[in-house]
Amino acid sequence: MKIILATNNKGKLREFRKMCNTEVIAFSEILGDVEIVEDADTFKGNALIKARAIYEKLEDKDAIVVSDDSGISVPLLGGTPGVYSARYAGEGASDKENLYKLVNTVKEAGVERTPAYYTAAIAIVSKFGEYVVHGWMHGDVLATTRGENGFGYDPMFVPSGFEQTLGELDDEVKKSISHRSKALELAKPIIKMLQR
Repeated sequence: MKIILATNNKGKLREFRKMCNTEVIAFSEILGDVEIVEDADTFKGNALIKARAIYEKLEDKDAIVVSDDSGISVPLLGGTPGVYSARYAGEGASDKENLYKLVNTVKEAGVERTPAYYTAAIAIVSKFGEYVVHGWMHGDVLATTRGENGFGYDPMFVPSGFEQTLGELDDEVKKSISHRSKALELAKPIIKMLQR
């Protein structure tokens, strides 16, 4: 059974491929460009929208489609950007534009550091049904950026128990603590079960 990842985000694809011990194919390698409107108000809802849309378009109904929706939430800012993390600075905004909008919003709130958390919802859709798991990573966001590793908001996020940002930590450390890796650990037994 093929595992198809329902994302065009190269950072997520790279992360998933590193974390999985099996081949993961980006949906665009099979289907080309597919426009999916993510209009749910939860990470779970958006992950399911993506996974269902890709599964429905596939000719191979034995495939397993895995999708994730993730983002960062800052309680001081009412939980924003939340499900809008990928488009916080507007539709089509780059990772850097989103990052610097959040850095500036934190600065405008008059703080240098404030609690935040990442959420990852992973949806799995196959002919056997739909499953969703979640992972979280807690820490603080800074009103500045540090480090060049990772992607998205990583250069401003300091995980609990660390002093470095995710942008400063190496990939192996990040992999062991990330919201996505925690969700993937929960998803792996489901995927294995579906592959039998």
